[in-house]
Amino acid sequence: MKFTDGNWLILPGVKVAHPAEAYDARRDGDTLELFAPTRPIRHRGDTLEGPLLTVRLSSPLPGVIRVRVSHFEGGAEPGPAFHVCGENAPVDIHVGDALASLTSGPLRAEVTRFPWSLRFLHGGEPLTRSAGRGMGYVRRDDGQTFVHEGLTLDVGELVYGLGERFTAFVKNGQTVDIWNRDGGTGSDQAYKNVPFYLSSKGYGVFVNDPGAVSFEVATERVSRVQFSVPGEALEYLVIAGPTPSEVLERYTRLTGRPALPPLWSFGLWLSTSFTTDYDEATVTSFLDGMRERELPLSVFHFDCFWMKAFQWCDFQWDPAVFPDPDGMLARLHERGLRVSVWINPYIAQKSPLFAEAANEGYLLRREGGGVWQGDLWQPGMGIVDFTNPAASEWFAGHIRRLARQGVDAIKTDFGERIPHEGVVWHDGSDPGRMHNYYPQRYNEVVFRALDAERPGEATLFARSATAGGQQFPVHWGGDCDSTFESMAESLRGGLSLGLSGFGFWSHDIGGFEGAPPPALYKRWVAFGLLSSHSRLHASTTYRVPWLIDEESVDVLRHFTRLKLSLMPYLWAQAVTAHRRGLPMMRAMVLAFPDDPACVALDLQYLLGDALLVAPVFREDGRVQVYIPAGAWTALLTGEVVQGPQWRSETHGVLGLPLYVRPGTLLATQPDAKTPDGDHGDHPLLTLYGLEDGQAATATIFRPDGTEDFTVRVQRDGGALQLTQTGRARPYRFRVAGDQDEHLVSGGEANLTLRS
Repeated sequence: MKFTDGNWLILPGVKVAHPAEAYDARRDGDTLELFAPTRPIRHRGDTLEGPLLTVRLSSPLPGVIRVRVSHFEGGAEPGPAFHVCGENAPVDIHVGDALASLTSGPLRAEVTRFPWSLRFLHGGEPLTRSAGRGMGYVRRDDGQTFVHEGLTLDVGELVYGLGERFTAFVKNGQTVDIWNRDGGTGSDQAYKNVPFYLSSKGYGVFVNDPGAVSFEVATERVSRVQFSVPGEALEYLVIAGPTPSEVLERYTRLTGRPALPPLWSFGLWLSTSFTTDYDEATVTSFLDGMRERELPLSVFHFDCFWMKAFQWCDFQWDPAVFPDPDGMLARLHERGLRVSVWINPYIAQKSPLFAEAANEGYLLRREGGGVWQGDLWQPGMGIVDFTNPAASEWFAGHIRRLARQGVDAIKTDFGERIPHEGVVWHDGSDPGRMHNYYPQRYNEVVFRALDAERPGEATLFARSATAGGQQFPVHWGGDCDSTFESMAESLRGGLSLGLSGFGFWSHDIGGFEGAPPPALYKRWVAFGLLSSHSRLHASTTYRVPWLIDEESVDVLRHFTRLKLSLMPYLWAQAVTAHRRGLPMMRAMVLAFPDDPACVALDLQYLLGDALLVAPVFREDGRVQVYIPAGAWTALLTGEVVQGPQWRSETHGVLGLPLYVRPGTLLATQPDAKTPDGDHGDHPLLTLYGLEDGQAATATIFRPDGTEDFTVRVQRDGGALQLTQTGRARPYRFRVAGDQDEHLVSGGEANLTLRS
């Protein structure tokens, strides 16, 4: 939201007050408290009238500084609020006549008392600052008030994140409103808005407000990021790096690390699609077709019409098409499949549950009394009020019943179209703040219910989210078109979401809207199977490959088998995402922040820390890929490419740029049939591009995420020393480019490199 008219003028009907000085500064426990009048105090008469801003600096974690700016503090604290982990960190506070400061770990905030200036330093090096009308209190003629802050951007500094955004990957020059909307992937709206941005300079900023935060990223002031919130207070946290990875680790410590999805969820998912006709016979024909064509499948998903039309959600199988759901689910499990079903947080008026929910007070209500209802999506629908503990338990009970029946995963759709005017929440939450926060409550209720029935295996396929939503994976990119352009915008959204703290992400292979041309389907299959999670899904058409063409069958088989063979490596990367908060699909700038060629790359990514993936976005198979420094090896061909360099490549439908990072010990199981086998059963460890004097490691993890064993390879000239820790289990070892495999029984081994 803009308040100024160019550099000098204020918009009509707007009054802005900026801190002029820190008139008083004091230490209050672990907090530095500053009182900032909005005009210079030259004599006692200037202390009369206001506004006077109170600025408090504190630290919840080392390397994180919280800034809270407030005007009037007498009002009730509006809910809901993000849960920020951590308690008061050790700080060093100094209050002097000219300067006041607070230091937390490597991060330091300094306030120049006159004239007012607030700046942040990391290890003594300046990061960003608030000065020259950066911080302000705004009152409009209509009585609405705002608090804003403006943090400077250095020359060449770039901004990333702010949720799953399908606009340009670098956010400089964009106005971003943190407001969840169902706008598809082809607009500036987003299903997952996160008030957190990551700077290329090595720090992050999290605005701790679930409401309508507005960001002007190098727009209103082209050398600043301005963010504003309605009301009387603004709180933000500056998060130190110095690397982007360290920023994300600190940020996800604050807002929550993602749960570890179960192994089976990393296999291929097949959906009925949305409005297609289906029953058990249709489902069985698809599953038989997959088996006959030797297409590995892990999860079958039933979309909306598993329930009866006009009755979403009633959590009951439509008896007209699924007369024996218990038997059907058992038969699907006998095939070795897991089952996912679609839900949303709305109760249609025709649903048998509507009257019960309305009578018990489980639905969102209007200010004047009565249930809020709408016709957009399901006729007469109400919205489950998850601020009511009884409503949450009632909803969770239906999820637990489905889990006991045999449902393994839940697709939690919607959660964005939440009214914010004229409604009353059970716990008195502010409707404007609940709009974005609603999916956090919704996804958590469903996730906890599944976890109660299947501890450690709870899995969602969620569309909407906000800060902290990463705790309840998996999330997918929403409604995209069946075009190459939409495939690329989906990837942009996923990479932005990864830079916003989300570890696991997926998308609709082939696109949701429309029928994908064969060339698009095949290229999207490769992209989809080299994502953290992989689902075939659509709106009006089926996504089984033989309905595209016979070559699509071969492509799907090839890349599904490739993903299964990579599962020991991918599972280790999933454990990293769970433990450290780093995304499985990593933007190149996250891995190579000092490489200028990587700062704006949004058509390729690292899958984990060692595999470079560049999806093909053209029918003719041509693709440009950037190879960072070092000797990278093409996983599918064995070709070694020396970086840094840009390459133009052309690939058939069974290929794409897929390179292994130099110095990698890659763990695979080439003959794996499922994603959830024993990864420690004779895995193949392949060494790529290890330089003399360097070492590489690979860790094999059990299904519960604990370490099975680790192998370390040290190179000394032409000699390799292999050392195993953890459980002593046999594994196979080879050097890339050498076809000879060595069976190592455990402990230590010494090998000689071929010349």
